Amino acid sequence: MAKIAIMGFGTVGAGVAEVARRNQEIIARRLGEEVYVKYILDVRDFAGSPYADRMIKDFSVIENDPEVEVVVESIGGAKVALDFTRRALLAGKHVVTSNKELVATHGRELLEIAREKNVNYLFEASVGGGIPVLRPLFQCLAGNEIEEIYGILNGTTNYILTRMVQGGISFADALKEAQAKGYAEKDPTADVEGIDAGRKICILSDLAWGKEVSPADISMEGISSIHLTDVDIAAAAGYRVKLLGRAMRLENGKQAAYVAPHLVSISCPIATVDDVFNGIMIRGNAVGDVMFYGRGAGDLPTASAVMGDVIDAVQHREKRRNLGWSQGAALVSAAELPMKWYLRGNFSLDDARTVCGQAEELRTGAVITGAMTETQAKAAAGKLGAVSMLRVL
Repeated sequence: MAKIAIMGFGTVGAGVAEVARRNQEIIARRLGEEVYVKYILDVRDFAGSPYADRMIKDFSVIENDPEVEVVVESIGGAKVALDFTRRALLAGKHVVTSNKELVATHGRELLEIAREKNVNYLFEASVGGGIPVLRPLFQCLAGNEIEEIYGILNGTTNYILTRMVQGGISFADALKEAQAKGYAEKDPTADVEGIDAGRKICILSDLAWGKEVSPADISMEGISSIHLTDVDIAAAAGYRVKLLGRAMRLENGKQAAYVAPHLVSISCPIATVDDVFNGIMIRGNAVGDVMFYGRGAGDLPTASAVMGDVIDAVQHREKRRNLGWSQGAALVSAAELPMKWYLRGNFSLDDARTVCGQAEELRTGAVITGAMTETQAKAAAGKLGAVSMLRVL
């Protein structure tokens, strides 16, 4: 019997306990032994919970119990969670997490501790919720040179943009609706300003190319300034506005990563990913494009990914997963990447072609330019008096 502990009994922690209970026979059959939740750590009281007899408030109980093999960290943030994760790994326990902030900002250090202690630090649920994407990236696609990763990595912003298209409502109204349905937090900054997606694209980049990309070093642009007019023009012209995280392998070993809203052609599978769903495209030099799609958040979908990592950690008790990344990614700024741009303002197509060279008209006063850098696009937008400017995938 494999005994585990759960740190944090919020949405994810409670979901993990529920999956372990509900699917205990299936898990035991597939793993070859039972998984038992011995402790649940939380500062709150849960007197009416069916797990009340397992509730503790002192982390050292978990830290010093040799029976606990795997610790599930679902506290969130990078303060208490970081301290407890370090201590659990140093105590020789495998740690599984869904905490993208912790993995994106401290993953290299924690993976190094795990390597030194010959234990696993696994984090499938940190990107894409219940979508299996990290394990396929470092295992199933290991025979590929990864060329690019891009996708919808945040369900809250995707829901808001979907409602703007389908409901014809403004960003502010769509955000209020998302908050009322529990899809957006009271303070939605991390979602709507691209921070959450930024952490996730950093993790994907770290795994793809083995060099650490810090969230502090990449450009993150959200959707709070997206105007309904641009959403409508794009939709009428066969595009959708989507918030994308993108990571690319460039020449001479350099990389780029950023988050920003894009116009995406309806012919691209990512364009049809709506509501709270996520969609992630990975391009390998052998396999071509592979897409991963599913629910990017929620208690049971996320718990599904966490439990998969728990099982993986138990299966790799003796020989840990060879995971990790080093320092020193050679990053190129997103502003230096040539790409097409959407510009809208009070100008003619001839004006746009005079300033930009190439321009495809979507509607009077709205064009898609030829490839240019952000600096060039801003200069062109200034000359044309453009009021909106978006990247085009």
